[in-house]
Amino acid sequence: MTIYALSSGPGVSGVAVIRISGLETSKVLKKLTNKEIPQPRMATLRKINNINTSELIDEGIIIWFPGPESYTGQDMAEIHVHGGKAVVLALQNEISKIENCRLAEAGEFTKLAFQNGKINLLKAESIADLISAETEIQRSQAVKMMKGKSSDKFNELREKLLKILSFVEAKIDFPEEDLPEENLKKIKEDSSYVLNEIKKILNDQKVGEIIREGFKIAIVGPTNAGKSSLLNNLSNREVAIVSEIAGTTRDVVETHLNIDGYPVIISDTAGIRDSEDEIEKKGIKLSLKKAENADLKLVVVDAKSIDLSGFLNDLLKENAILVINKSDLLKEKLDTEILKFNHVLISLKDNLNIDKLILKIKSNLENKFISEEDILITRERHRQHLLQCVDHLNNFSDKNDKKDFDKGAEDLRLATRQLGMIVGKVDIEEILGSIFNDFCIGK
Repeated sequence: MTIYALSSGPGVSGVAVIRISGLETSKVLKKLTNKEIPQPRMATLRKINNINTSELIDEGIIIWFPGPESYTGQDMAEIHVHGGKAVVLALQNEISKIENCRLAEAGEFTKLAFQNGKINLLKAESIADLISAETEIQRSQAVKMMKGKSSDKFNELREKLLKILSFVEAKIDFPEEDLPEENLKKIKEDSSYVLNEIKKILNDQKVGEIIREGFKIAIVGPTNAGKSSLLNNLSNREVAIVSEIAGTTRDVVETHLNIDGYPVIISDTAGIRDSEDEIEKKGIKLSLKKAENADLKLVVVDAKSIDLSGFLNDLLKENAILVINKSDLLKEKLDTEILKFNHVLISLKDNLNIDKLILKIKSNLENKFISEEDILITRERHRQHLLQCVDHLNNFSDKNDKKDFDKGAEDLRLATRQLGMIVGKVDIEEILGSIFNDFCIGK
């Protein structure tokens, strides 16, 4: 089938780009323009007409990319027209009339590029990440992935495993012959090297995933401490409902922020207290779960009634800032035990020391992202394949020590397969859908 879609953003714009890919692409261009296809990769001004009546739809630029030298590896074209909704709909409607032409699915152009060997799976994912990047650090990470640093590393490790596997299979095929001592030594050295390299890659504090998905900050604490007001203040807009009635927030309210180029997802949670209300109890349970999964917790308390016993003390043990609100009402010095915590005194009412809190948050972000240059994992999918590869290599190491090459070969094959699945070197149809569904239509 030949596919087509609007590749520029939806809505009214100065220019809209319709992308077409497949065997019928040249036929589509001829029918729409009543002329021969233009020179490859040259922007050509053409009148674009209704197929049946020759009525003018628009005048625009056509660029023809004959396969395999195109993004998808197939014959492909782009039609640049004025970005009005009626123009785009009229043009798509005409293309749909041509036999074997259909609207593209989400990510289908990039999926074709992968299937036709134009890009590997990591590059396909990095293209999706680049499109959805909202901050500079996300854009930078996506570009680094597109350059192929991760692909090169995983392919290098995979090639080493394939070399080891060739030695092991030689022993299986010719059991009566002893493997040279140097080959046995190389098997052990290279398998240990690959195992150690993967362990180093995995020991990255999940920075790549955090950059891609956003640094998670949870605002937690007792009721009426000012959590929702803090969310609104940091967001510079009314994100959450603020009320003096305790228990107003019953669900998790999230907003995405850009703090000095760092992507942040900040969550306001239900006030934690003993409650008989079933809905509020569910909200409190969600609050504690958000706190548990957060990269940073802002534990907000009321300066007039600070009680850090129980759950609050637990929340402050790791990755937390104690935010003491309503400091304008504080009449005496804080207890020395409270001052031992990483804390900041603020007043949301008087907008006092909010800048100090933001500086503390920024410091936490900078410390977390300090090692971003060495990041090779950006998705949980990559991490899971590497963890399974480690398991198989550990199993191979045990069998290799016992000279059990028959069983060890299968562990090596499985380890090699896991590395291959990261870059798309094996049949991985089962995971393609989940990856390319994240794309927008037209990409």
